[in-house]
Amino acid sequence: MMEAIWPVLQSLQGLPAYALLLALLFGCGIGLPMNEDIVLLAAAALTLQGIMEPVALIAVAWVGLIAGDALIFHWGYRYGAQLLRHRFFARMLPPQRLAAMQATMTRFGPAYIFVVRFLPGIRTALFLVAGMSRMPYRYLFIYDGLAACIELPLLVYGVRYVGGRWQQILDALQQVQGYLLPAVVVLISAAWLLHRRTQRKPT
Repeated sequence: MMEAIWPVLQSLQGLPAYALLLALLFGCGIGLPMNEDIVLLAAAALTLQGIMEPVALIAVAWVGLIAGDALIFHWGYRYGAQLLRHRFFARMLPPQRLAAMQATMTRFGPAYIFVVRFLPGIRTALFLVAGMSRMPYRYLFIYDGLAACIELPLLVYGVRYVGGRWQQILDALQQVQGYLLPAVVVLISAAWLLHRRTQRKPT
């Protein structure tokens, strides 16, 4: 899909370009079959061509990301298990996967929302589970919003720094994407075990 949209993005200027980016990122947040990170990298590359400005891109992307995440979170919060009667959500969250994600949310608490922003491929399912777990809305905006404030400038200015080599970095990211989630899970588990061990030490 990105191959078809990329020429359109390149042909636009100003408000239409930002509007299309906003729609794409919002769609990614609610399950559009497109990789959110690839959209962001492609948009960041457009700042090298003068089609978009870095600060404006970061602001528009932040709104698009948080709006999509908030809607999927709201669906989980509002409708809960009723969503799983629909084929799309049932495929996304089979019972075993749902139970595992709910256990993870319970174990690590609202700060896990921060980590979710950096997990490609499973963000939609995790935000849906967070809503189904009745997590307060403020945690979504605090942790997800903060994570996006870190992610977006690093991505946009990172692409600008490497210049024409951004496509090579994109290819490398796609190759290691399958190893990213296990690595993050290991790091979270290690941090949690260290925290528990510290709590058990006598004072």
